[in-house]
Formats: sequence, structure tokens, C-alpha cells
Amino acid sequence: MNARKPLKVLHVVGAMNRAGTETMLMNVFRNVNRTKVQFDFISYSQEDAHYDEEIKQLGGKVIKLSNTQSIKEMIEVMKKHGPYDVVHSHTLFHCGIANIAAKLAGVKVRIAHAHTTLDKSDSLIRKLYIHSMRTVISGVSTKLLACSNQAGSYLFGNKVVNSKKYSFFPNLIEYSTFLGDHKHAVTRFKKEAQLEDSFVIGHIGRFIEPKNHTFLLDILKSTLNKNSNTKLLLVGDGDLRKQIEEEAKAKGLYEHIRFVGLRDDIHTMLHSMDVFVFPSIYEGLGLVLLEAQACKVPCIVSEAIQPEADLHMNLLTKLKLADGPDIWAEKILEAANKVEKKKLDVTEAFEKSGYSLPVGIDNLMSIYQSQ
Repeated sequence: MNARKPLKVLHVVGAMNRAGTETMLMNVFRNVNRTKVQFDFISYSQEDAHYDEEIKQLGGKVIKLSNTQSIKEMIEVMKKHGPYDVVHSHTLFHCGIANIAAKLAGVKVRIAHAHTTLDKSDSLIRKLYIHSMRTVISGVSTKLLACSNQAGSYLFGNKVVNSKKYSFFPNLIEYSTFLGDHKHAVTRFKKEAQLEDSFVIGHIGRFIEPKNHTFLLDILKSTLNKNSNTKLLLVGDGDLRKQIEEEAKAKGLYEHIRFVGLRDDIHTMLHSMDVFVFPSIYEGLGLVLLEAQACKVPCIVSEAIQPEADLHMNLLTKLKLADGPDIWAEKILEAANKVEKKKLDVTEAFEKSGYSLPVGIDNLMSIYQSQ
């Protein structure tokens, strides 16, 4: 490798929209020494994504594939825009396809990264697919990373998680941006959104089935029965947003909800919430939970949330979805009253838990330069 040239890393993603994995990658890209390492991105979507322009401004390329199943096209792309020193894949079992292409293209460092604990392996065909792709991923990848050990077990299998190839790699956020005084921004936003003097429960996430927005509506209804001044702040966008809006209208809840779409000021959104609610059906880690804890916001979460997401600041309360919306509402109201924010040391919690961005970037660079 020519030491004078930057290390070239190709990330393989679905699309660089604002979500946990993509936000983490941008946190890294913004903070790496770009004279020493350069990121490009293969996107499986033909549509423009939220972070595409910023990637280009930072000197990276966004390469749109026309056929995501074509190993041949991937090889051609890797050779045309490379040569790459590293291919880092984030596309669940499709990591196997990307890393086969990377191996055939002569890329020495090939990483598969697990970000979710999705499990819909009921059918025989699905089970055979998972088994075969685990074998492929393990065989062609030089390194296996996961944001939680359960996510690693799902993508790679329990045996591989205990192998030398595997490492837990914590999601990285710029937690310092969530600290400090945000009162003026919060006051301004609450006035605009007519949330002044309201009890605000909030959620940040794509409008997709795993995020369980329908259950959030049920939670809102139960909370309103206990506190009529409750409002639900929903940050994000996605395929199911219109459906959830219609459900909210049908249930007579729409006037109590603020749908604010995608936002760049996530710190303002979180500081505007009294309680953060995260009733996911499944979740790899939940980057936004780290952000919520950085803002010292109490969080009520489902049993799907991984233990690695708890920064041990006494901010997380875990409930079962089967407990039902009434119990969730009760715990939400309890959580809002019990947190003593002045006693919480966010910096200490993040550093102890290994989520420090500089340390994480150093570890990632070591992995990239491992061969």
C-alpha cells in the first residue's frame, strides 16, 4: 500500500438515509482524518438519500447499483472506482454477496457488519437461505463486526461469534453535541409545534413495521387517560407514515400528535421530550437510545432492546410489549418524575461503555489496516 495515498474504504449500504447505521457511518466519516482515509458508498437504492450530498461534500462517492444481485456489476464497480483497500458491508445477509465480489476484486480487508436482530426464519426456505449465507459470510469475510452480541449471533451464528474473526463494535455518536444548554432552541421549537406546557412523550425512528408505531398510538391513548395534557412527538419518515396518520385520525388522536418528519436538530427534539418511548419489535441496538441518554431523557423501551444500549445511568426502563399500553403509560408517567438529571455524568457513562467516538475511530482504523 502506498503510504502517501489515503486508505480507500467502500461501504455497502441499502441507502444513506437518516437512520441508526447510516448516522453512525456519517459520525465516523465527519471525524476521520480524510487525508488518510476516504469513504465511498455503494447504495442499493436508485433514489437520492438524505446523506448523499454531504458524502459528496466530504469527498466521497455514492455509487448506485442497477442490479443489487449481480456480483459481476459489484466487481466492475469496485475495480472502476477503486482499487479499494477495504469493503465494509452493512446489508444483513446480502453482506455475503458484497464480500464475494470484494474477494474476487482483490480487496484484502472484507468486513461484514451486523446491525439488527431481525428473525423471521419460520419457513424452510428462509432457514436454508440464512444457513447458506452465514457460511458464505464467514468464509469470504476477513472480519465480522456487530453492534450487539445478539445482532452478531443472528447474522453470523452462535459459533462464529466465539471465533477470532468476530468483534463487538459499539455504535459511535458525537455525544458531546447533545450536551450543553439547549433551552432557547427547545423553547422556540415547542412554541412552533404548540407543545408549550404539554407533557411530551417522543419517538425517533423510521415509519416501518419494526418500530411499532401502532403500539405508540395505543400508548398515547392510555397516557391521555391519565394525563390529558399529553402530546406525542414523532420524528422521522417512512413508508408507513401515511398509514399511521390515518390510524391516528381514526382513533381520535391526531390532534395530540406532532408529525415533524426528518430533522437535523435531533438534540433539540430529544431535549423537548419528557420521556423517550421505544417499543421496537426487534432492534440491533438503537443508536437513538444512546442519543436520548446523552440528553438525560428517561427511556421506556421494549424487551427487544439490546443490553449494550444501556449506559447504566438509570435512564432505561425495559417492558414487555405483552404488558400492554396501560402499563407502558403508567411507567412513562413514573419515569418522568424519578430522574435526577443533575447527578448524571454523561461523559463518564459514554467513556466507560466504549462509545467514545475518537476511541472507536482508532479501533476501526486498526481493523481497516489489519492486512
